[in-house]
Amino acid sequence: MNKLRTILLFVLAGWLTILASGQFSQPAAGQTAPLRRVNAPYTTSENGGWPKNRAIFWFGQVNPTSNYADVRTAYNDTQLIISLNIFDRQLWFDNTPTAVTLEQWDAVTLYLNLSGNVGSAPQSDSYRFVVQLRQETSAATYQGNGSGWDTAVIPFTPTTGWRGNGVNNGTTARGWSATFKIPYSSLGLTGKPAEGTVWGLGLALHDRDDAGGTPIADQVWPEALAGGQPSTWGQLHFGWPTYTPPPATPAGTTTIRHGLNGAIVEDGHVGGQAICGNPFNPNFFNGWGDANYAGDDQVNVQNQMDVADWPCFSKFYLTLPLDAIPAGKEIISATLTVYQFGNAGGPGEAKPSVIQALTVAEEWSESSITWNNAPLAVQNVARVNVDPLANFPGWPGVPITWDVSGAVAEAYAAGQPLRLALYSADSEQHSGKYFSSSDTGDWNANGRPTLEVVWGDPPLLVLPPVQRIEPGQSAPYTISADGLSGSVTLSAPSPSPDLLVSLSPSVITPPQTAVLTLTDTHSAVTSGIWYTVPITATGSGETQTAQAQLLVGGAQVFLPLVEK
Repeated sequence: MNKLRTILLFVLAGWLTILASGQFSQPAAGQTAPLRRVNAPYTTSENGGWPKNRAIFWFGQVNPTSNYADVRTAYNDTQLIISLNIFDRQLWFDNTPTAVTLEQWDAVTLYLNLSGNVGSAPQSDSYRFVVQLRQETSAATYQGNGSGWDTAVIPFTPTTGWRGNGVNNGTTARGWSATFKIPYSSLGLTGKPAEGTVWGLGLALHDRDDAGGTPIADQVWPEALAGGQPSTWGQLHFGWPTYTPPPATPAGTTTIRHGLNGAIVEDGHVGGQAICGNPFNPNFFNGWGDANYAGDDQVNVQNQMDVADWPCFSKFYLTLPLDAIPAGKEIISATLTVYQFGNAGGPGEAKPSVIQALTVAEEWSESSITWNNAPLAVQNVARVNVDPLANFPGWPGVPITWDVSGAVAEAYAAGQPLRLALYSADSEQHSGKYFSSSDTGDWNANGRPTLEVVWGDPPLLVLPPVQRIEPGQSAPYTISADGLSGSVTLSAPSPSPDLLVSLSPSVITPPQTAVLTLTDTHSAVTSGIWYTVPITATGSGETQTAQAQLLVGGAQVFLPLVEK
């Protein structure tokens, strides 16, 4: 059985329990997968600045009546910073807004819940912020009251901006931006959240395309968001996710690349390609979002802060099968490598990038994927600096590598392929980076995206490894030998005539497990007695060993508490 393992470390005459698992998102109780999460990086910039490594995610669509938003997130010592770049054809704001009418124009609502994405109604640690285009001084703030929202004074700094031919005049624009800078002190906190803290997060994008206010549906993140129900929101995780490999003996490496050993890798980019969506110029809102580039052997990853240039933006999606990895293994490490051969901009114009790898849950097809129908990200899991090429070194190009170990482990355990999107939160123009896709010819087969997975055999496991009982009592242990195959013979000799050992069954076929029962025969003990029972598993010519520990009487110490 392939699963992330729990590692227990034991100290002195007691034990300190440490859960060594990755911070990868799991669905909240009662919420259907996928649970969307953004892992926000810490920045030392006092005001947030424009760091390239801000986490990015997205939602919405690009067409004449729908809006789309790139969302960038970071936090520093004093505040949380969330910025949206919104692709919007028509820009309208209210010259005399009220808190009630803010959301009837071009506006953004931000939801935060300090307890996480839990609860059926906003509580006192739930907050709502509403900002309308060009009306920062009229921003509205609310706090939960247990059943709904009350207006509240929650100081924060909103800013907005726009790009196009005008506002409130019916001319075609490119879009607008909104930034929320929320001090922790305004949320009742004395400092920044500890790394690993999880808040609930939701966003609603409101749109108006004419003076009369023809109704347009909101775009929301995540898709099932209900503003008054925090359990439907996504997650804001402070810090990047980590992955701790489970205990395993390295046993092999699997290399996955399109055409290698019959592997089929689907990939493709969406957005403006490498020509800034030129076929759709000048009215990019018609067709750009529905363009498909199936078969492109060269792809682009590009973004920037100037929302006017969104026709140049591009994401790269990949689906890599994991069925070549043998069953029942543990994922030790995994790296994705794509090969860079160029970049956007003329000589001296290209800028460095930080390209993020984000997991994707839904299936998609290279023949039909577009900007508008491409899956949303589940969460951002890796990032890497990508510099412009001063000189092309020759094919296959420059290898750019992401550590996607946790994402592969999660997909492998679920019996799914690895699905990723590559995108950036870059700020400058000319930040696009060009890579070879899986459709590149056989002459450049080594330049196709490549996933290398190091896997191992799970050890002989005894759970729990240590227990404590009173004299005369029994303690059961579960034995699993998933690293062995076929018929496995188990043995566990007793270390003392005062300890009875029962093993049932003594022969298993993994993933079948056995139960080891240790029974003490004392009527009383004056001090604690430790027993260590050696366990051996033999199958297919291989042998694994482990041990079960038992404390009879004495004191069991769970730092910092003592249980007697």
